[in-house]
Amino acid sequence: DRPDTTESPITVDAGAYVIEASYFDWGHDDGDDTYTVMATNFKVGLTDRIDLQTVFEAYTWEKPQAGGGLDGFGDVTLRLKYNVWGNDGGSTAFAVFPFIKIPTGTDLSNGATEGGLILPFSTDLTEGIGLGLMAEFDAVYDEVNGDHDLEFLHTAVLGFDLTERLGLYTEYVGIASPAPYQAYFSGGLTLTLSDDLILDCGAKAGLNENSDDFGAFAG
Repeated sequence: DRPDTTESPITVDAGAYVIEASYFDWGHDDGDDTYTVMATNFKVGLTDRIDLQTVFEAYTWEKPQAGGGLDGFGDVTLRLKYNVWGNDGGSTAFAVFPFIKIPTGTDLSNGATEGGLILPFSTDLTEGIGLGLMAEFDAVYDEVNGDHDLEFLHTAVLGFDLTERLGLYTEYVGIASPAPYQAYFSGGLTLTLSDDLILDCGAKAGLNENSDDFGAFAG
């Protein structure tokens, strides 16, 4: 499911597990910086179509331009992915992917339960080139109004197999909500070292003034 924002519709094999993590994430917006170490997704295959995912950020610290800031452990998100088709081959795949965020009560937590539904789709355009599309509907807590707003995140990604081990992706990410629309472009590389180890790196840039300015990661 990494390194792009677009989730994969393919699930982990039954009885197997996968750990996906960033060694380091950095985000910058209007002079404010956010750093995260080991943003992690621990995935376990429950059946041949279903996997369970536990997502958390091991350590994050915020460095506002004005000074101060917060640091510590973030909230925990539980996600259950059901592959509707495509796990066993074919040119397309689709999944249904509900999730719930559980507040941990730390300084970085907003103290609210949030959740949503992810609908990822992928298709092979030609040999070595794939297209991924995703629609995500989130119930996001609004601290000002004290209730939840509907947020619609939508993405499109192109993946390219440059060699047997090296991959490249380019991606558009849009976020529609009661707040002004946000748009991002991202891209990155993956390097397969073995059947059990893949390295990645990438960057994301905001395309309008409502978006965060820039971010980079390695995982």
